[in-house]
This record gives sequence, C-alpha cells and structure tokens, in this order.
Amino acid sequence: MSSDIKSRRKSAPRPSATLFDWFARSASFVAVLCLVVALAQMFLRSTTFGKSGWPVALLVITAAFATLTSMSRQLAGQNVMLAATIIAVAGGVAHACGVITGIPFGPFAYSNSAGPMFFGTLAWPMPAIWIIVVLNARGVARLILKPWRKLKNYGFWVIGVAAALVVLFDLALEPFATRVNGHWVWLPTKFPWTWNGMPLINSLGWALVSILTLAFATPSLINKHSRSRKLPPDFHPLIVWVLLLTLFGTGAAMNQLWSALALCVATALISTVFAIRGARW
Repeated sequence: MSSDIKSRRKSAPRPSATLFDWFARSASFVAVLCLVVALAQMFLRSTTFGKSGWPVALLVITAAFATLTSMSRQLAGQNVMLAATIIAVAGGVAHACGVITGIPFGPFAYSNSAGPMFFGTLAWPMPAIWIIVVLNARGVARLILKPWRKLKNYGFWVIGVAAALVVLFDLALEPFATRVNGHWVWLPTKFPWTWNGMPLINSLGWALVSILTLAFATPSLINKHSRSRKLPPDFHPLIVWVLLLTLFGTGAAMNQLWSALALCVATALISTVFAIRGARW
C-alpha cells in the first residue's frame, strides 16, 4: 500500500511544474504571434507597421522569455537565470568592446534603427539575442548528439557543435540585421573576404565568445536528476531555431539576397534532420 502511494506521488505533476508548463506555452504562443507580425510587416509593407522596428523588437523579447521558461520546465529556475546572466553579460561586454575597439568581431557601428543604447555603446537587443542564440544552439546540439550522450567527452562535443551552430546562425542573422533592417553597418577593414558586407573575422569572434560563455554557463545547465529519470527530448530549441531562420530567410528572399537565403534554408534543413534523427535514437 505504501509503495503504491509513493509511486503515485512521484508520477503526479508538481504544481510548480504545471505552472512552468503554462508559462512556457504562453510565452511560446506570444513569440510565434510576434513572428507572424514581423513576417506580415515584411510582406505587406503597409502603413500599419511603417518602418517601425517594434515587431522584431517584441520578437527578441518574447523569444528570449520563451527560451528561458521552456528550459525552466526541466531545470531549476535559478540555474537557468544564472546561465542566462552569464551569457547576456559576456555577449554584451564583447559587443560593447567590438564597438569601441573592433575586437573581437571587427569594426562596426550601430545605426539609429538599433534602438536605445546601454552606456552609448551597446544596442539593447544584443544581450537578449545572445541568450536566444547560445541557449537554443546548445539545445539543438544536445538533440543532434543524443546518441553519443554517454561518451566521456560528450560535454565538450556539445559546446563545440553549439559554437558551430552559433556561427551559422550569425551568418544568417547578419544580412537580415544589416542589409534588410540596417541595425548596424560594417566599417572598412583589411580583411579581403566578406559575407554580405560582413568581415569573416566576425564569425571567429562569435565562435570564441560562445565557447567561453558555454564553458562558464554549462555547469548551471546540467540536470542533476536526469540520471534518476529519463527525460523526453526537448524540441523547443529546434522550433525556435527554425522559426527564426525562417524570418531571416524571408527577409533575404524579399531583398534578393540569394546566398543568405540558401544559407538559411540549408542550416534549417540540416539541423532539423540531424536533430530529429538524434532525438529518435
């Protein structure tokens, strides 16, 4: 009798878990709604939206919130917030240094369309963008590498694959942010190779910063109870990943940036195929 009661208690959902599920679903719904509005702004080009950037700004906020609430369903809330703080601060400081010194991303400058600035150097969306990119890239990497989760160096592989995904995401983001919306401009450099106006040194900067942030944030993102109970695959990072690539690809197509569109489509398809394959292993 007592064993039956204990098993029922273990199987019954906790009120806090149910609350987090509700918040996560609500935040995801609002984020998808903001994505639809942002897509409508590009397609309609009507006076309803004008040239205002508020649909994309709302999308950044809601996507970051949806990412954090989704992760809080399987991890302690304070751990998720600690990891998000580490990523936001590290990414924000790196971009502030980039504006001042050109290191580590190359010389660039924000335009007025980027919105309010922190301390006159950092555009307000950048910390949130870093949270979205790094945490969802890690989530997609965990899906891809699920068949190898018992390997000794599994954690290092997750960081490496996540960093590679971050670079691909940034390559998709850059044409959307610079050529489509004009949020920042790249200044002339001595580097001969560029990607839609972006010096390729920027990709190296994103890779290095993402590796460093994940190295410090990963201990907070390890589920201490995952060994005692089998958790189902979390596809939320993949969904966020594909939807944002859809936004970037749509903007690239409408501005005839065909190489950027090809990158968005290829990144979305390849990451989806490998993530689903890994999750079903």
